[in-house]
Amino acid sequence: MRKRTSSSTSPSKYPFLTAHSEGVLIRVRLQPRSSRNQIEGTLEGSLKIRLTAPPVEGEANRSLIEFLSDITGLRKSAFSISSGHKSREKSVLATGAAIGDMEKVFSEILP
Repeated sequence: MRKRTSSSTSPSKYPFLTAHSEGVLIRVRLQPRSSRNQIEGTLEGSLKIRLTAPPVEGEANRSLIEFLSDITGLRKSAFSISSGHKSREKSVLATGAAIGDMEKVFSEILP
């Protein structure tokens, strides 16, 4: 587990967001082969996302990055999967993102 490098940043109000030296880590629980792309809410400290893409040859991972790019307004190249490439539980790094900006995005989406 990676420690936060900045002590001046307060913890996020969302358990799935963590400040990182390069941006923000987003913990995701992915459900591939869903009927549509959507954020379902949170589950056990992760952001639950449903995607239509199948988990074959990295297709769900590419779809996840595209989906996160669409909802946050960040370019696709800002996102990279830092762990969980072949798992439903993933950590996605949003390089250059500020935790406050990410909290604002998700406060508009989540209840």
